Amino acid sequence: MKATSTKVVASAVTALALVAASCGGSDDAADAPAEDAPAEVAAEAPADEPAEPAEEVAEPIKIGIVAPSAENDLAWTQSMVDSVNRVAEGRDVEVAVSGGLFVVQDAAAAIRGYAEDGFDLVIAHGTQFGAPLQEIADDFPEVSFALGTSTDFFGKDNIYAYSVEAGEGGYVNGVMAAQLTQSNVIGVVGPVPAGDAKLYIDGFVAGAEAQNPDVEVNVNYIDSFGDVLLASEAAKAFVESGADVLTGTAQMVVGATGIAAEEGIPWFGTQSNQTDLGTDIVVASQVYHWEVVLNTILDQIAGGKLGGEAVVISLSNAGLEMEFNDSYALDAGIKASGVATIAGLSDGSITVPSSE
Repeated sequence: MKATSTKVVASAVTALALVAASCGGSDDAADAPAEDAPAEVAAEAPADEPAEPAEEVAEPIKIGIVAPSAENDLAWTQSMVDSVNRVAEGRDVEVAVSGGLFVVQDAAAAIRGYAEDGFDLVIAHGTQFGAPLQEIADDFPEVSFALGTSTDFFGKDNIYAYSVEAGEGGYVNGVMAAQLTQSNVIGVVGPVPAGDAKLYIDGFVAGAEAQNPDVEVNVNYIDSFGDVLLASEAAKAFVESGADVLTGTAQMVVGATGIAAEEGIPWFGTQSNQTDLGTDIVVASQVYHWEVVLNTILDQIAGGKLGGEAVVISLSNAGLEMEFNDSYALDAGIKASGVATIAGLSDGSITVPSSE
């Protein structure tokens, strides 16, 4: 504002000088005493106005995701990336993703890096990241972390644990799979018998057996979340043994779905909508909507609660959704039984047997 006043004064002085020059032919004007024109102009110049306080601009919520597989894996990691993107539809967020970090040390470095960079929420999307996360959380008490799938936040006030009732969608898929099989043999390709993978598979087996006690559900845990070749070989072995329906979980299922597509065998998906892995073979997918717990976590962070709680998604809180593939010609009666099972699990009239 001071610079503006100075500019106005200078302009006014110049104008007065020009007026005086235009009257220079008059002797009276020449003999008249000079007036303190700059002082008058200065008096007429507008006074500096106090600056208006700048409006506070809310910073976006910074969310970092560290995950063991690619963000477009149509399985585990994509389930979280898609969920955070859905959160972004209703909140001002800035998202960064570090995917493909199946080596725990590399993931730990990425988690620490996001904390150092001032991210508000750092998501360690893999139970295997729990050990280093405990130490990192202690080093950054003002940063909120989330670990899944887990119900253990290690007693830390800045760690949220998040999990999923994956057995519910597994049960629904099992009920429908037992009605689709003609051979009464179904194959399941799993990673390791832990976490949401085991919950899903146990639920699937329970649903299939509840629907058809004569069905044989064969499970092969290949001890790997990402070995596509092993998943392919496991699926091929199932087909050779008479399986005519397949399912599985984790990012390595692209190998198993490849065999299902080659053989024209129905596939049931989980974690993300897997229709793109075979529009003519994928029957239905259980989809994780992590945004249900993420919104809860973000609301609590805004209120000053950085962690110390476990949150779970399920059919009843809309954190799980069964998505049917409209391109698959599923018998109306089988689909109706699936829909009825979803309703029963949601209202509690049907329960998934506890895993061992």
